[in-house]
Amino acid sequence: MVSQRTIHTVFRILRREAPHWNAPVVTHMASLSRDPYQVLIACLLSLRTKDETTGPAARRLFSLADTPDKMLRLAPKQIERAIYPVGFYKTKVRTVIDVSRRIIEEYDGHVPDDIDELVGFKGVGRKTANLVLTQGFQKLGICVDTHVHRISNRWGYVRTKTPEQTEMALRDKLPQQYWIEINDHLVALGQTICHPTSPRCSQCPLERYCDKLGVVRSR
Repeated sequence: MVSQRTIHTVFRILRREAPHWNAPVVTHMASLSRDPYQVLIACLLSLRTKDETTGPAARRLFSLADTPDKMLRLAPKQIERAIYPVGFYKTKVRTVIDVSRRIIEEYDGHVPDDIDELVGFKGVGRKTANLVLTQGFQKLGICVDTHVHRISNRWGYVRTKTPEQTEMALRDKLPQQYWIEINDHLVALGQTICHPTSPRCSQCPLERYCDKLGVVRSR
């Protein structure tokens, strides 16, 4: 079981092994540009879309417009062609335009660095807001997506039913020094080894610490 006693060991292993796994695309893009606006837009494009589609789409879009002011100069069809084939691309065009307009009109062209302000934007939930805070501003936050939710429960470190409950449980339990990096590591682990079904437990460097809760079949 991953416990408060073993969590530091777990993160030492994650820091050592994660560079060899499939890194989340938004994190990769954030490493190239820590611009909060680009992180926010990339996050919005990534929703319900595979990383291999999100990355190229975001790069195509940012080659045309990498600020909210430039984005609003594009025609909706230009944005649509740039981001296709991300999931729900027509809806995301409207979201990108709406978010960009609000940033200019209400925040003087700057993405707010407050989670309550961020979740007020169209299409932005707590996962996206936390990712903007951590990747765009390097501020404390815990981004909980399906991988973080699944794996932290599979470990037995938390016992929760929803990603939002997992975020709150981790805020209470996880040492702050690991808040920003947990998403990067567990997304990489989840995409490479700790799959939703039939995880590759025999290849996992954390197997000895994992309760394997909910695991019916593994490899």
